[in-house]
Amino acid sequence: MTRRILAVAFVALVVLAGCQSPAVTGGDPAETTTAPATSDFDYADPAGDALGWEGGYWHNESLPVTVGDGLNETEREMVVNRSMARVEQLRGIEFQKPVSVDVISRSTYREEYAGSGNASDAMETFDNVKFEALFLVGEQNDSLAVQDSNRGSNVLGFYTPRDDRIVVISESETPTIDENTLGHELMHALQFRNFNANFSSATRDQSNAHNGLIEGEASFLDSQYSERCGVEWECATPEASGGGGGSSDIHRGIYTMSYFPYSAGSAFVEHVHDAGGWDAVVDVYDDPPASSEQVAQPEKYGSDQPTDVSLPDRSSDDWERVTPGGRAPYGEVGVGGLTAMFGYTYYEQNRHPQSAVLNPLDFDANGNIDLSSPFDYATQPVAGWDGEQLWVYENGDDTAYTWRLAFDSSGDAREFAQTYRQLLQYWGAQERSDGVWRIPENESEFADAFRVTRSGDEVTIVNAPTPDDLGDVHSR
Repeated sequence: MTRRILAVAFVALVVLAGCQSPAVTGGDPAETTTAPATSDFDYADPAGDALGWEGGYWHNESLPVTVGDGLNETEREMVVNRSMARVEQLRGIEFQKPVSVDVISRSTYREEYAGSGNASDAMETFDNVKFEALFLVGEQNDSLAVQDSNRGSNVLGFYTPRDDRIVVISESETPTIDENTLGHELMHALQFRNFNANFSSATRDQSNAHNGLIEGEASFLDSQYSERCGVEWECATPEASGGGGGSSDIHRGIYTMSYFPYSAGSAFVEHVHDAGGWDAVVDVYDDPPASSEQVAQPEKYGSDQPTDVSLPDRSSDDWERVTPGGRAPYGEVGVGGLTAMFGYTYYEQNRHPQSAVLNPLDFDANGNIDLSSPFDYATQPVAGWDGEQLWVYENGDDTAYTWRLAFDSSGDAREFAQTYRQLLQYWGAQERSDGVWRIPENESEFADAFRVTRSGDEVTIVNAPTPDDLGDVHSR
């Protein structure tokens, strides 16, 4: 059994490293928009259901709505119909029936939708250790709760294929709708209605690969939508819109990891679209990317398949593998997770950015956010990634892991190993004479022992509570 996509969400681009979140052009929020965007356009209703027209409104038509005081039910219906017409016009696909759109508050979203549900003990242990291995969440914290908090603060809206329904989150007491968010989610409705978009994903890497197509297409389209707002189109979006529940609430490392499908995915779809138009994008649904690497480096799509990594169990009888149900028994985070692992050292608040392993000049657009693709997930030392397996172990209350990563060449593997050792040093690790690394208890929340070895194009990392435990978790 594999994990299936239950909802596709649109998240805000938060302020990172002093870069600004995207501004949304919507005119004076207190004004009523009445003037047509194109004066010589014939706004008469068509004889049938024309492309670029929905529910009585053309894609370039102005609406008699007042944005500043929120949208009442009648105004929301007008905005939704016009947004459907606009997505049709941009994407060239007709909505055969309306899409239900609900607007809720952020507090309601946090209470009803942002949680992880009732995870099993095995799933909680597995996820905690995986995020500890990425140096994102310490072993004293609940990784699922941290991810829930991120979603609660940063999701702007989502589409549920099962219900064929969009939920938009309003930041104000009076309901408002960000048209960019609405356009993004309407694109999801077209995807799941017209394409084979309900992929099964057994690992984080597979999920990022599949969502790189789904979220990438929606993000590529909503960037075109946003470019027209205030230029060709009048948009019923408040000036202050475009943010989530507060970037100060965001765990920047997990955010970087979760933003992969939007950032790398948008660039991937743009690459495919430039080569063959929307028809080429549709073809990708029949042969989706096999790894997040293929999304981050589109030239590898269809040619550079990930390696089937093998990591046998060499633990003693005291240590047992933790294998949660409903997904692959091992972890695989791919280039999105590895970039977050190294990049988080810049955003982590309790240490010194000057000693960061990666800084924004390395993995975002030269320190200035490119709104369509803000992070470079193909930067060294992860560009040569070719596959991985991360296995979680437990022995009573103690946990450990083994992690093997394959790369395209021995040089790529060497560079990753060197950068990983820098990461250990960042978190306070000291190297012993036998090549084992140890983070002291009082140095950071990731106090443990580590053994890092390279053999050809593979790097193997063994983690255990103490150096003496390393051989019991994975014998040489």
